[in-house]
Amino acid sequence: MVVVLIISVLATISVPALQRMQRKTKTATIVNDFRVFGAAFDTYAQEMGTWPADTAAGVFPPEMDQRINQTAWLRTTPMGGQYNWESNQLHFGVTYRAAIAINATAGAPLPLDNNMLLDLEHAIDGKNQTNWFGGSFHLGTGTVPLYIIQP
Repeated sequence: MVVVLIISVLATISVPALQRMQRKTKTATIVNDFRVFGAAFDTYAQEMGTWPADTAAGVFPPEMDQRINQTAWLRTTPMGGQYNWESNQLHFGVTYRAAIAINATAGAPLPLDNNMLLDLEHAIDGKNQTNWFGGSFHLGTGTVPLYIIQP
């Protein structure tokens, strides 16, 4: 009986820690994707003098062929949903020239995970900032994660 009690206590302590570690790993992957993709889009804009045309979630921007990994762009993100290139799109009354969002698609739902969104905010904009509409990480219309490349 004592052994079962000890195992129960250990499980109660370790499961939340394991969940936090899994969430941090997913966050790190998304942050890396945002930065790598963002740098490629920015380089394209510098070289071409314009941003690629807007695409829907889960659609690979054709102008980015040979610039970003198409498989990485099209896969379901670690938090669900798919990457979405947004050019001159309106979110909460503000038009952003260049941004990458994560949106739900038919094949990749995007569950709302407040802890994941907070982890993304802290990883991208710093631990001392929780401002969903400042810095490079915003919440877009529909509470979608939004990585701003150019406001």
